[in-house]
Amino acid sequence: MRILVVEDEARLAGLIARGLGEEGHQVTIAVTAAAATAAIGLGWDVVILDWGLPDQDGVTLLARWRRRGIDVPVLMLTARGATGERVTGLRAGADDYLIKPFDFEELLARLDAVTRRTRATGPARVGRLILDERSRTLGADERVVALSPRELDVARVLVTRAGDVMTRAELLAEVWGRDFDGPPNVVDVYVGYLRAKLRELDEPAVIETVRGLGYRLVAR
Repeated sequence: MRILVVEDEARLAGLIARGLGEEGHQVTIAVTAAAATAAIGLGWDVVILDWGLPDQDGVTLLARWRRRGIDVPVLMLTARGATGERVTGLRAGADDYLIKPFDFEELLARLDAVTRRTRATGPARVGRLILDERSRTLGADERVVALSPRELDVARVLVTRAGDVMTRAELLAEVWGRDFDGPPNVVDVYVGYLRAKLRELDEPAVIETVRGLGYRLVAR
């Protein structure tokens, strides 16, 4: 997963980033609310957000994100254990809450639970494009096309990382696994299949080729 850690305590942020990195996640640290806001649109799978930031409290920051329609899953960290304060964080839009100090295994478990619940809540959207994993379909404006299991896997990665450039190597690793020894152009083949499906939907989004790098899904 791509995880944004918003934490101004350098030692704790470093420990979290190192531990998550060892678990195979890609981690970026932001130490202020301003830095987090600048980065929030970069396609994170989950955000770990500290309550006590130097330039703005995490609850206010999160409430502002939610008003802007930013629905990335958020796990809030705080040293505040009172029930009323936990409720405040949840009402601001936090998906879960973890009180410092905490065990790293609990952090992993809560991150897994938060992202699992979020995936199960419903279809993912990129502009007018809707990816529904339950029905294995892409849709837009009342049109729907069915996806094969592998097309769904590729679409899931591109939709989750919409706006980001995904290299062929990244797509191979995430969809076919790091031990895949088949032809690397299988990525291009499935991107072609998905482009055809998007054309059937009158292209509510397009998969751009970024020369020398890979592919990027963008809404139209």
